[in-house]
Amino acid sequence: MTALIVGFPGSESIATALSERLSGEHRTLAWRHFPDGESLVTLDATCQDRDVIFVCSMIEPDRLALPLLFAARTAREFGARRIGLVAPYLAYMRQDKRFHAGEAISAPHFAAFLSWVVDWLVTVDPHLHRNPTLQPLFGIPAQHVSAMPAAADWIATNVSRPILIGPDSESVQWVATVASRIGAPMTVLQKNRRGDRDVEVSLPDRDLLQGRTPVLIDDIIASGHTLIETLGHLKRLGLPPAVCVAVHGIFADNADTLVLAAGASRLATSNTIAHASNAFDITAVLLPAVTAMLRQAAERSVA
Repeated sequence: MTALIVGFPGSESIATALSERLSGEHRTLAWRHFPDGESLVTLDATCQDRDVIFVCSMIEPDRLALPLLFAARTAREFGARRIGLVAPYLAYMRQDKRFHAGEAISAPHFAAFLSWVVDWLVTVDPHLHRNPTLQPLFGIPAQHVSAMPAAADWIATNVSRPILIGPDSESVQWVATVASRIGAPMTVLQKNRRGDRDVEVSLPDRDLLQGRTPVLIDDIIASGHTLIETLGHLKRLGLPPAVCVAVHGIFADNADTLVLAAGASRLATSNTIAHASNAFDITAVLLPAVTAMLRQAAERSVA
């Protein structure tokens, strides 16, 4: 039977696009919220002997994790052959060490939870720092793909004479990928984070930026404070307004409004998280990885 692709609220567009490309059956998860805070999920399609793929961007992981567990366990109860998770945005990967005494190292714990819930996982540009890949964290096949080729193509089409700027050393992996693909110059700044909303960023080289359109590139825009600090530097240097490009637009506490008010000419994000700034689609980069996971899972079952 064809795969059943179930989209969680907020991830329906990617679920629909994947189902079309996989010739699968698409359903949106029925999810009821009770006044006492509990949830009830309902699967309205046959799961027996089928591969079931949940598409769930983990933008609010504490709210989504338990319904995902309920949905996956229900699919197994109804006879699902294998269960996969496409998480366009994957939370909890940044807490990959103990920064202060007593803290939980969240990344491996969340990975262990998902490994118990589903049989395989595909995600887009997770925030990996000290963990170079997903696989050591997970007890299931786990693969990440990059949205940066799609971001690069969007920049090449929409930005005249770009210079690519990474706001910190962690961003070099994404900035370098885009620079190589479109042949644009790049520079990476240094960031000193003193707290969740207290960030200091080094000054860029003014001569390098002359005659260019600044394009700030990062994987995630969460609070926006790093970008706001960088935009302030660019404004003081008398440079044109920058385009801000990111894979995942979380935009906590109206960060999108704050970034634009700080001098950005435009925000451009992928559709891993639904937002008005979505400018490039990641379905095409997800598809080969999802197809490979389905094939490999079938091969393991036969073996």
